[in-house]
Amino acid sequence: MDIAKKSLIGKARERPDQVRRVIEKMKSEGVLDTIRQVREKLDQPMGLGYCSAGVVVSAGQGVDQYKVGDRVACNGPHAGVVSVPVNLCASIAENVSFDQASFAVLGSISMQGVRLAKVSLGETVLVIGLGLVGQVAVGLLAAAGCRVIGTDPDPAKCELALQSGAAIAQPNLSASNVQALSRGAGADAVLITASTSSNGPIELACEAARTKGRIVLVGVVGLEVPRRPMYFKEVEFVVSCSYGPGRYDPNYEERGIDYPIGHVRWTEQRNIQAVLDLMASGKLSVDHLISHRFDIEQAEQAYQMISEGSEPYLGVVLNYAESSQATPRIPLGKSTPVAGALKLGVLGAGNFARMTMFPQLQKAGDFQLTTICSASGMSAHSAGDKFGFSECTADEQEVIRDENTDAVMILTRHHLHSGQVCAALDAGKHVFVEKPLAVDGPQLLAVEDAVNRNPNQIVMVGFNRRFSEAAQQVKQHFAKVMQPLTVQYRFNAGSIPADVWIQHPEEGGGRIIGEACHAIDLVTYLTGSLPVEVYATCIGGPNAPEIVDDQAFITIRHENGSISSIGYLAGGDRAMSKERVEVLGGGKMAVIDDFRRVELASGGKVNTIKTTSGKGHLEEVQAFAQGMRKGRWPIEWSELLSTSWASIAAVQSLREGIPIPLHFARQPNENTAVD
Repeated sequence: MDIAKKSLIGKARERPDQVRRVIEKMKSEGVLDTIRQVREKLDQPMGLGYCSAGVVVSAGQGVDQYKVGDRVACNGPHAGVVSVPVNLCASIAENVSFDQASFAVLGSISMQGVRLAKVSLGETVLVIGLGLVGQVAVGLLAAAGCRVIGTDPDPAKCELALQSGAAIAQPNLSASNVQALSRGAGADAVLITASTSSNGPIELACEAARTKGRIVLVGVVGLEVPRRPMYFKEVEFVVSCSYGPGRYDPNYEERGIDYPIGHVRWTEQRNIQAVLDLMASGKLSVDHLISHRFDIEQAEQAYQMISEGSEPYLGVVLNYAESSQATPRIPLGKSTPVAGALKLGVLGAGNFARMTMFPQLQKAGDFQLTTICSASGMSAHSAGDKFGFSECTADEQEVIRDENTDAVMILTRHHLHSGQVCAALDAGKHVFVEKPLAVDGPQLLAVEDAVNRNPNQIVMVGFNRRFSEAAQQVKQHFAKVMQPLTVQYRFNAGSIPADVWIQHPEEGGGRIIGEACHAIDLVTYLTGSLPVEVYATCIGGPNAPEIVDDQAFITIRHENGSISSIGYLAGGDRAMSKERVEVLGGGKMAVIDDFRRVELASGGKVNTIKTTSGKGHLEEVQAFAQGMRKGRWPIEWSELLSTSWASIAAVQSLREGIPIPLHFARQPNENTAVD
């Protein structure tokens, strides 16, 4: 909230790392486009809160430990209905109230700090900073049989710490005070739970800790560690990471893959559960930490009180009515009916949707935007309000089954595409789906079956590059060439960490299926011929990074004898152009440089054309609208299938080390398969 109130310059000073990224983006994508994207990013709302307690209203596939009606605590944001991963939920005992349980996730932060302190019965522990996390840490340490000394500049918080279980709690204790209170030994362990830019807490901890003591940083403070006391005492120092093991691991948090208890005894979920169990046993109390309660309708008043500091506060609880129910759709009242416009519903409201596709939909002017859906609902509400949708929802079926919608645009994560395409087709809707069409063979076959079932519906995949001005110029340049072509496509893809969702085979499909498919489609378009064989190879060796599929060459043999070579390469530098395409054949040559410049060579002369339309996003939206009106597929189904199978085959070739032959049918409703 504080950052949101700052000016653009103030935000830039707060996040210099983001400023560097913006400068890099300006160099590669241009100043005006970068400014537009930055403004759009800053305009997106951020969900507040991460500590919730309530009743299960539905359980997802594979979730068998929680049933409808169970009382749970979780890290859900401030909302009446939230969707949370299974590993971030824990059961609430009947004798623990929702008010108390809402502290459990925050309590797990304190719990992880206590665990890292490795305390034992009878040890003296100093807690620096007695806010909510510090107060709960005091209670946990007291329950563990430790003698707790607490300090904070606020005398009222020191008084609360005595209620939490501290033996002594006084404002602004010094290291000598701690020495005196610990019979001259010093603290066995120090937990820093303060939040300040000052280096004072670190200095106090180093001076107050005993020889070979332990310091755990849980809060956010200055980190200039004084060497002398640390050196002579051989003090152990560690920074605690939030809730505990599993935090920031997408496999654990997002995909629900738990760590075996025999190998990781205390995960973040088990820490949350342990806090709740201590509450149930009466060994941890948080009631005295609740300073205010507000109904959710008064939430703005609650935040204003905190922001202005108009009165003392500590634990502020937001309550929702027990009868609170999710509303299927929320009217936005922004959509203006346009005569002859095609009615379009959208699934997905992420960065790509907001920064790229929605502005193009507005420019095209062919569509009336009906309902927009996102998983949380919040981003759908924000984007829908800004871009002129009539309604927003968090339920995809509200879009797919909407009788007021002609077509569905799918802009969700890759593993959802095939199922949503099939559902939309079966509901009688035309479909625009951002690439890829599917992440594996079974998904692609399911889409093909849906297409066969619905011969009157059009499917368009977001292969925008073939619609760009640059691609059209090159296609025209080789229009009269009858000989096979050779195409070389270099993708300077940029590095993405291995734990990002797009790298996950089941969720993103990997970067070849998820992004290199753009290149496969373009070379198919430029050669005018379907792939018949795919061979791929990537980097390797002892110094190779964790992910190597995104540093690969893909060779494609086309039906008409053309050959394409695609270098999808993540090991480059952003200062160079991202995409470069070279086409040769019939005594002619063409070069596309980042879809901004085209060089056409023939007869010993080179014609250079600067393009302004970008990578074809506007043109593909217009082509989809035209296709719907004329009942004609913008991209033939055989080409959509061939590109999809070829990208899947490229990954298969990487695994098996052999060329993969492909066989495609010419008619849209005939079966297509990969050997």
